[in-house]
Amino acid sequence: MCCSPASLCPPGPTTTPPLRRPPRARCVEGRGAASEYHSAATTRSLCSTPFPHRSPVLRPRRRIPASPSSARVAAALVHTASVAAFNKGSNFIRLFSFKCQRVHLQENKKACSTKFQEDWDKRFNLPRITDIYDLKPRPTTFSLKKNRSPAGDENGTPMDKWNGYVNSDDRALLKVIKYSSPNSAGAECIDPDCSWVEQWVHRAGPRKEIYYEPEEVKAAIVTCGGLCPGLNDVIRQIVFTLETYGVKNIVGIPFGYRGFFEKGLKEMPLSRHLVENINLAGGSFLGVSRGGAKTSEIVDSIQARRIDMLFVLGGNGTHAGANAIHEECQKRKLKVSVVAVPKTIDNDILLMDKTFGFDTAVEEAQRAINSAYIEARSAYHGIGLVKLMGRSSGFIAMHASLSSGQVDVCLIPEVPFTLDGEYGVLRHLEHLLKTKGFCVVCVAEAAGQELLQKSGATDASGNVILSDIGVHMQQKIKMHFKDIGVPADVKYIDPTYMVRACRANASDAILCTVLGQNAVHGAFAGFSGITSCICNTHYVYLPITEVITVPKRVNPNSRMWHRCLTSTGQPDFH
Repeated sequence: MCCSPASLCPPGPTTTPPLRRPPRARCVEGRGAASEYHSAATTRSLCSTPFPHRSPVLRPRRRIPASPSSARVAAALVHTASVAAFNKGSNFIRLFSFKCQRVHLQENKKACSTKFQEDWDKRFNLPRITDIYDLKPRPTTFSLKKNRSPAGDENGTPMDKWNGYVNSDDRALLKVIKYSSPNSAGAECIDPDCSWVEQWVHRAGPRKEIYYEPEEVKAAIVTCGGLCPGLNDVIRQIVFTLETYGVKNIVGIPFGYRGFFEKGLKEMPLSRHLVENINLAGGSFLGVSRGGAKTSEIVDSIQARRIDMLFVLGGNGTHAGANAIHEECQKRKLKVSVVAVPKTIDNDILLMDKTFGFDTAVEEAQRAINSAYIEARSAYHGIGLVKLMGRSSGFIAMHASLSSGQVDVCLIPEVPFTLDGEYGVLRHLEHLLKTKGFCVVCVAEAAGQELLQKSGATDASGNVILSDIGVHMQQKIKMHFKDIGVPADVKYIDPTYMVRACRANASDAILCTVLGQNAVHGAFAGFSGITSCICNTHYVYLPITEVITVPKRVNPNSRMWHRCLTSTGQPDFH
């Protein structure tokens, strides 16, 4: 047993009560597990152990009988002396004990990290069509060598093969910040010590070996959900890359999942010539819709059409649908690769730096904020109010407020607020009108829903239809300033459909190009049930199952939200 204090105490006379072993150390809130005595706490994973601020102090207890005889008094004196000696001269013992605790603590941390790493690798292992088929790969048909290097050197020796391929073992780190404390801004820790664990994900790109014969492939593209800048850019790049591999049979499914089962909707043949310039316009060349038939009906259609690759462009709901299609195809043992491309202006899909359409949405939202600023500044006691999209997150509102620099109040669903009362938004607007003469308010559409009456209705995709916080705030602001006898000129702007329907800006166009190309590379590599995305500035593949668990939301403790608060100067509204 590691450095047991009892073993160092001299035994007393036979009539002396035995020295009690120090109490078994237990894990209590705010303390770590002591290692002198084995307990369930010491084998428990550190992922569930509170932060070890200090080690328990071990103190043998003094015990003297109530009616001692002379022998017992002598024995008690020996016992007391031994305890005193232990407590007085135990610096070395306690130091050694602490080191033992640290060793066990480190072992537990290592075990926890190892378990987390194993679980991570298992969760982020990409599903493949080879999971159900015993397929042998063939050399890829994708090569840009003809555009990059001469056929041979001056001696006539053939040049080495093009080295632009991604090795199947290449990985990218999902996270790069090592937090030292759970209290650090935006900290994401696996245990109370914020142990560092390398979270590797699969790097995206073309492989040297593929699992399809390109001339036999039929590929289909479908765009689902609402409109989003960049849809046509992704469609265009998927077609271009498929043709580079040698695929001749490429079709578009019109109007989302509805195109698989709705009578009268026929698939649309696609080619490089047809899609060459579709990126110059907004919207979707194939059309969009929400909702759809049962998964089994969609897979029936995929099977009947003999589709080998399905590229699905959409947000959280569409990704969930794509994963259901992938699982049904595997259940039926169909050789079909289902690859998703994340599309949402809300930027609310887990683990990703951003989704395509988000940058353009922020840029367009900034224009609306600028218009509200001009209107408010030009009016006496002007108040500019802008409602931006964000069904479950406030990323657009936060980033647009930061980029414009003209917003005085930014309200997002992740941070509760009140309108009335001493610390409410309306009181702060009074202060702004007194000090500045005007103000600009930016609110995400999902913010403040707890202040509104819920309808309980849902759209075709099953999403809850939100109450209109913008109109509610407009009415509350007008009523409040009328009641206190202060004139206020409220200018309300809702740029929702202007933001969705525009063409992708330069940043989104590049992102769409890479995501579309990588989606095709992933399908030819034999992956299925994956999404092509950007994480930690690198392009990677993630299993769809890992990104659809919950929507991504703004962390109120993140540095980005703190930056927004610094820019607006707004107080807490609760």
